[in-house]
Amino acid sequence: MATITLNGIPIRTCGALPLPGQATPPFTLTRTDLSEFTSVDLEGQRVLLSIFPSLDTATCAQSVSTFNILSADLPNTVMLCVSMDLPFAQGLFCGARGLTRAVPASAFRHPEFGQAFGVTMVDGPLRGLFARAVVALDENGTVLHTELVPELTHEPDYDLAVHAIRNRHHPCAEDALESTE
Repeated sequence: MATITLNGIPIRTCGALPLPGQATPPFTLTRTDLSEFTSVDLEGQRVLLSIFPSLDTATCAQSVSTFNILSADLPNTVMLCVSMDLPFAQGLFCGARGLTRAVPASAFRHPEFGQAFGVTMVDGPLRGLFARAVVALDENGTVLHTELVPELTHEPDYDLAVHAIRNRHHPCAEDALESTE
């Protein structure tokens, strides 16, 4: 379990994010048209998972909008906005704001997503929702970068996530190169 805070009050999550260099846990999410897609459908593309409690909060709304702008020049990259929000609400939010890069992805049918990524909050007023986190994946589904934002009301480190996607490397890969030289 990891511990984050909400306005300084500790909240535990159900586990820990996958580590850089690991394969992403397989997952299924729901699109705004209620069809489902899986991590397998994303193979061959870089993926930026922006995970958060709900689009109905200012910080979540800001983070999705910011990632939408910052991901505009990232070729072959899908930016998934993952929450327990209903797909309809996600679609309305992104459509009303003209967020063309953001791909709404609801876990309302698949709470196991939060378990697999260790982001489901297990206590506190928002228990059952996801903590704010970012996971960047390469084309093969290998984790490049993760961040569990320590204070739920704060935004993630956008630059680190975008840098990881842009440069497509993770620390484990650098260690492996050094050990073979």
